[in-house]
Amino acid sequence: MKVLKFGGTSVGSSKNINNVINILEDYSKSDSIICVVSAVGGITDKLLLAGKQAQNKDQSFQETFNLIKEIHFDIINELNTQNSESILSFVDEKLNALKSLLEGIFLINELSPKTSDKLVTFGETLSSFIIAETMKNRNISAERKNSQELIITNSNFTKAEVDYTVTNKNIREYFKTASQRITILPGFISKSVIGEQTTLGRGGSDFTAAIIAAALNVEQLEIWTDVSGMFTTNPKMVKQAYPIDKISYQEAMELSHFGAKVLYPPTVQPVLDLNIPIHIKNTLAPNDNGTVISNDDVNSSNPVKGISNIGNIALLTLQGSGMVGIPGFSKRLFETLSQEKINVILITQASSEHSICLGIDSNDAENAKIAIDTTFENEIALHKIDPILVETGLSIIALVGDSMKNHQGISGKMFSTLGKNNINIRAIAQGASEKNISAVIADNDVKKALNTLHEQFFEAKTKQLNVFITGVGNVGERLVEQIKQQKKYLKENLKISLRVAGLSNSKTMIFDESGIDLKNWKEQLAEGEKASLTGFFEKTKALNLRNSIFVDVTANYDVANLYANYLRQSIAVVACNKIACSSDFENYKLLKRLSLKYNAPFLFETNVGAGLPIIDTLGNLMASGDKITSIQAVLSGSLNFVFNNFNDHTKFYDIVKQAGAEGYTEPDPRIDLSGVDVARKILILARESGVEMNLEDIENTSFLSEAGLKSDSVDDFYQTLIDDEAHYQNLYASAKSNNCQLKYVAKFDGENASVGLQEIPEGHPFYNLEGSDNIVMFYTQRYPKQPMIIKGAGAGADVTASGLFADIIRLAND
Repeated sequence: MKVLKFGGTSVGSSKNINNVINILEDYSKSDSIICVVSAVGGITDKLLLAGKQAQNKDQSFQETFNLIKEIHFDIINELNTQNSESILSFVDEKLNALKSLLEGIFLINELSPKTSDKLVTFGETLSSFIIAETMKNRNISAERKNSQELIITNSNFTKAEVDYTVTNKNIREYFKTASQRITILPGFISKSVIGEQTTLGRGGSDFTAAIIAAALNVEQLEIWTDVSGMFTTNPKMVKQAYPIDKISYQEAMELSHFGAKVLYPPTVQPVLDLNIPIHIKNTLAPNDNGTVISNDDVNSSNPVKGISNIGNIALLTLQGSGMVGIPGFSKRLFETLSQEKINVILITQASSEHSICLGIDSNDAENAKIAIDTTFENEIALHKIDPILVETGLSIIALVGDSMKNHQGISGKMFSTLGKNNINIRAIAQGASEKNISAVIADNDVKKALNTLHEQFFEAKTKQLNVFITGVGNVGERLVEQIKQQKKYLKENLKISLRVAGLSNSKTMIFDESGIDLKNWKEQLAEGEKASLTGFFEKTKALNLRNSIFVDVTANYDVANLYANYLRQSIAVVACNKIACSSDFENYKLLKRLSLKYNAPFLFETNVGAGLPIIDTLGNLMASGDKITSIQAVLSGSLNFVFNNFNDHTKFYDIVKQAGAEGYTEPDPRIDLSGVDVARKILILARESGVEMNLEDIENTSFLSEAGLKSDSVDDFYQTLIDDEAHYQNLYASAKSNNCQLKYVAKFDGENASVGLQEIPEGHPFYNLEGSDNIVMFYTQRYPKQPMIIKGAGAGADVTASGLFADIIRLAND
């Protein structure tokens, strides 16, 4: 004999009920089946709503009643194409009784617990009758038995306590003589010893099934629901969550207590001592394995079995110096809450006895504060303790596992993982048994916390990065395409799951927390919402995704000024925009401090040398204890391109135009040709060397003509290049006569920095620098004569994009 229980969703529609009937018919071929059913999905809530409306003299209770009636009649008509008259007649009779009850509640303006129990019994009564009669109409050997004739309780309405002696006797005697293959029982409902209708409380249908299973000592209790077992965490919040094959009773109860709705904890009790396994199955996917709950050895390599959460939590804090060393405070506190029938979900107390924190349902918070402040009124008046502090908008997350106590570092790993993602912990509770480690966090951090912890404890060491890119022009477009091309490689070889969650250009922006489809991102962006720098930040913050990275692929002052906002939200910043790192020194240091404070990396390798590892190398030198004595460098790929291609057979204007067309200069070439861009780069290197310096401290000797320096617009500037061709030809002629090459050189001597056009003689490392290449020579205490040289492509969309990409990947290892 087997006991199966089907929940509200499983019997929530004619389609689902047909699934239930098919499962029962298949099972009954080899065994006798007892089937416990809940009310049709949502009906219990509607019954309670109708009762509340009637109690409040709200005539809309009739509309709610009509909806209940309509739902049941629709199901009957869809299930039974013939012989449904008897079913309709019974259901109509019961619904008339329900209507009379609601009208009575309306008239007397009262809904007592006793009446409430009578009210909600209609749900299971109707569903069990409809299913049993439908099966009989299909010539299936099935009978309905009213659970109220079997399960006897006290008169504690809404949560009655079972008289197991009488109940077990009733169950055994009935099934000893029952001849049908399938018995349908309404769950949740029962009857008191004096014949009053009672209910078994929340999760009562599960409880009914467990009572039956224990009384008959069956081999297994199966609970059928709308998910394929107990999951590692909430699958609605974590897409990577998966069903747990096997789990212990204690683990199941812990997970259920902390929000896993598949199982109600008291369900376990009747079968626990008898070691009757509970099998959680999916009505909509009956072939899925589901989860088996038992006392058998279910240890696995992972000591953590699941991660769960409870929302809508309020944290109460009772504190004060007058509590220290004084017995009785805890007793009075808990007695007060008990008298108010307020359930305590979490408790934590500092060893100093200065404070006690309690987690309760937020709906009870106001009542709890009034009651506790009244209890401790005298102590509060004498300033021995403070008025109770109430914090709302909180949730509890919990790691659960029987074997956690045998593994070191679980707590540390949990809290460090949360900390890295800026998830603030308000309170912690952990018992000596270490079956459960709980933490109180903000409601809006729950999804990020569950995903972060699930990635840490259950996924194959794959780290998910969520990237938000502002500026998808030339370089930004190449970056997106590189990410698209390498996604599969990153996941398979580096265990990095890289998602682009936000994109923006100057006109539009789009977001998708599941990852934007990069096959058609341009089309999506064209149809996106209106772009806004602050809007992009606010949306990124609101999504609150783990391992979020903001990527700035602009040269925009306003974007750079938002870096601090991102860092304060523990959102990493990757930038090729040089403005922030070459801004006022105090702002540069602020960004560095924020990066450390909020554990949000700030990477800007592409600020100098595009994709070359210049800043990274400098950082490694400094970290290893070396000291920079001087730096000599050609840091402008655009200027190097210009002077490598300019000669007495070309025009300077044409070469600058070509550099712009090939993406080597900014849209405004004055930024490159004025030397400001190079000055910013050497400033960044000086600062990364540990020197306090600002942009105005750098000597900038310009090679532009006076008219070029004074030009008011890009068009005016280009005109000066045409008008002043002789000026630029003279620069070339001078270098040629001296057998030199023109290079725009940046220098730093440990204290001072300068940039300017220089004639480089043959034999110098800069002389043969080709195309748009950059070169940096680091002279240090360890490299005093022969410098460390880094050389390579220092400009261009592809190499700059690859430098940004490298910074993003580097974050996966942080």
